[in-house]
Amino acid sequence: MIDPKAFEDLAKRFTEALPPSFRQFQSDMEKNVQAALQAAFSKLELVTREEFDVQQSVLARTRAKLEELERQVAVLEAKIVAGGKRRKPAEKAADPDEEEH
Repeated sequence: MIDPKAFEDLAKRFTEALPPSFRQFQSDMEKNVQAALQAAFSKLELVTREEFDVQQSVLARTRAKLEELERQVAVLEAKIVAGGKRRKPAEKAADPDEEEH
């Protein structure tokens, strides 16, 4: 396998051997391509990696909180159902509306 350092060295020597006008052309092309890419990316409304990571963290915390609240609701619903089953016989005996019928 060829060493990547050798490729870099070869590319460097090749670039240095080019006439100054070609080097200037390369520099201009890099600037133009960079400007074109920045313009294209700005139209796409992309977010930075940092913004993405922050939103991902917020989403993870929100998801964890939602799961905790769902567990709490399930526990409360279970207590209501269990409490309702225990109270029904006592409520029927104490309910004056049912005695009138």
